[in-house]
Amino acid sequence: MSPPKNWAAGVPAVAHALEYSLSQTSPRRTALTLLNLNQDGGIDCPGCAWPEPHKRHKNEYCENGAKHVNDEATSRRVTREFFAEHSVAELDKQTDQWLNQQGRLTEPMVKLPSSAYYEPISWDDAIGLVAEELRSLDSPDQAMFYTSGRLSNEGAFLLQLFARAYGTNNLPDCSNMCHESSGTALGATLGVGKGTVSLDDIYEADLVIVVGQNPGTNHPRMLTALEQTKHNGGQVVAINPLPEAGLKRFKNPQKPSGVVGRGTTIADQFLQIKLGGDLALFQILNRLLLEAEDAAPGTVVDREFVERSTHGFDAFAEHVRKTEWDDVLAATGLTRQEIEQLRDRVAASEKIIVCWAMGLTQHKHGVPTIREIVNLLLLRGSIGKPGAGVCPVRGHSNVQGDRTMGIWEKLPEPLRENLEREFGFSPPTETGYDSVHGVRAMRDGKVKVFMAVAGNFVRAMSDSAVTEEALRNCRLTVQVSTKLNRSHTVVGETALILPTLGRSDRDVQATGEQFVTVENSMSQVHSTRGRLDPAAPGLLSEVAILCRLARRTLGEGGSIPWEDFEGDYSLVRERISRVIPGFEDFNERVAQPGGFRLPSPVNAGVYKTASGRAEFSCNDFDAILAPEGHLVLQTLRSHDQWNTIPYAFDDRYRGIHDSREVVFVNPEDLAELGIEDQALVDVVSVWEDGTERRLEGYHAVSYPTARGSAAAYYPEANALVPLDSVAHGSNTPTYKGIVVRLEPLGAAGSGG
Repeated sequence: MSPPKNWAAGVPAVAHALEYSLSQTSPRRTALTLLNLNQDGGIDCPGCAWPEPHKRHKNEYCENGAKHVNDEATSRRVTREFFAEHSVAELDKQTDQWLNQQGRLTEPMVKLPSSAYYEPISWDDAIGLVAEELRSLDSPDQAMFYTSGRLSNEGAFLLQLFARAYGTNNLPDCSNMCHESSGTALGATLGVGKGTVSLDDIYEADLVIVVGQNPGTNHPRMLTALEQTKHNGGQVVAINPLPEAGLKRFKNPQKPSGVVGRGTTIADQFLQIKLGGDLALFQILNRLLLEAEDAAPGTVVDREFVERSTHGFDAFAEHVRKTEWDDVLAATGLTRQEIEQLRDRVAASEKIIVCWAMGLTQHKHGVPTIREIVNLLLLRGSIGKPGAGVCPVRGHSNVQGDRTMGIWEKLPEPLRENLEREFGFSPPTETGYDSVHGVRAMRDGKVKVFMAVAGNFVRAMSDSAVTEEALRNCRLTVQVSTKLNRSHTVVGETALILPTLGRSDRDVQATGEQFVTVENSMSQVHSTRGRLDPAAPGLLSEVAILCRLARRTLGEGGSIPWEDFEGDYSLVRERISRVIPGFEDFNERVAQPGGFRLPSPVNAGVYKTASGRAEFSCNDFDAILAPEGHLVLQTLRSHDQWNTIPYAFDDRYRGIHDSREVVFVNPEDLAELGIEDQALVDVVSVWEDGTERRLEGYHAVSYPTARGSAAAYYPEANALVPLDSVAHGSNTPTYKGIVVRLEPLGAAGSGG
């Protein structure tokens, strides 16, 4: 343990990035990846979805991006000899870090029901095995096709096309677990489930409010943008239960002041809010803005915008005026002075952007919280104009693009019509399974084939024990992957590993070298092209795997030219341009430097809601109040981690070394509970139905988090969240807002 850091990045970030990169591969390969990372025509960083600026630095990447791309570009290889030495049961005993560190997968492997080991299988036989199993099902709805944001636009389009031509809308994805609440709330209020701002808007804003987000660890290049906001005279407010180093002070390693100077103070105000208090905070802010307008009519509420472009103002105003200070102060843990200071900043700002991530979306009341944020922006007229708007920050490279391409269990009618017109088949209309419903369906025997194209489903999902049981209940599980992860060790009766090209790998098909495209958090679509030789001869791209599987499953012929798509990705983009709105002339536009930005109807004053206007909403007050002797816990990532995979057991910015079995607790809470700093405890989650879930043998670490709030690392702490605990409206697992008690080891009932 060491004290938490008060600043992020700087020279240590560069040193750690290079140290990890060189531990994975050669100096030459490291140089090839880093010099091409996030460059026009180069490799899009798989680490997050933050956009690139128009004028790019030659080192346009962050510490975590450098580590992630070279983690993928590693020189280590997982061969058939490795699998012959390690049974599936033995692999399942290893840590997530150990599995990842073994290296790149090199050939298809199968675990048959009669064997305890994965064994080599040819590509032809592997594809044939999946196709035969799919054709043997009683219904297409007995299969489920999952993907993560690692998949390209081309791959995502083909995956949903195959699934729907096969006959199912069972297309869960990682959005179900992260930003589904954002899409649900924004779709209902603004008519589109995406953010409305660009990087230039961030620079131009008078005020950027960063809520429930840790840019220093999860989106480090965002700090460069916030630094520019500050230099342009804007202000930044951070709202979070934990103080985050990057939002305190940023030492930009690309500038002399970030190397030898103090860097830039990012947050002008830090509101250390209790877990789950964000809805209460924005409700009282909206009440205060209305009261300020009452006192000085025409100075706070943008009346012209409200009357021209919104619906439901009167009902909203009547509702939010009933918000009580006592409820808000109890829910937030903030002082009245802190909240009024934020009110003054909002009232004084003409151009406001609110950014958020999973600190909001993964609460039971995540959807109403985001709707309340929209209410605030509508009051101030900070929607649809430069320097203002909503900014949900995605944590995975192409998760937004996957949804744009149609990866969704709900098939919108316009997309259904376009697919039918373009490809000559009738897509299914029934709503499919999302991730939560999919686990239930596998558990109950309703889904018999699970196929994941990228991702680590078993670790990303809540209720780890139930999720593992569900996967093991399948007849066939298929993982299309670049590296080993936990999902390869939790297997169905038969299990396949289909190794694929990574972002950094060169992709050569029948018509020559190919590129694919992605969409970042701000709707910019651009290309990504690998620069390294593939990790092994014979590796197939995700596009090739999907096209071959479709041909074997659906049969040759038909109206979908799968073989042509595999040989020439531009043909896929040509069809996308005719099916997905905003992608007209796709091939020509994506060839331009930087690609192109998808239009936002909101920024054109168009709201695709029932009223044709932006919707004010009335949101019932909700907060998490833990019983006496209990805390409210959130899951979070360590600094040295990408998605479900920790690269090391350290969390440099929080001062944790060589451990992940820790629970962060305010020192005053530890004292009240009679628990000493770093004492061993069991973390026990407590639910309304009386069930309990337990993490055994965790160190209770004294940490300056908000009173009553605690934190533990994802994905290990997912085990504390029941499958049925989900956000209202979005069905997102509630990884935040977990009521827990800490049991010192040796206490009655302890499982330690």
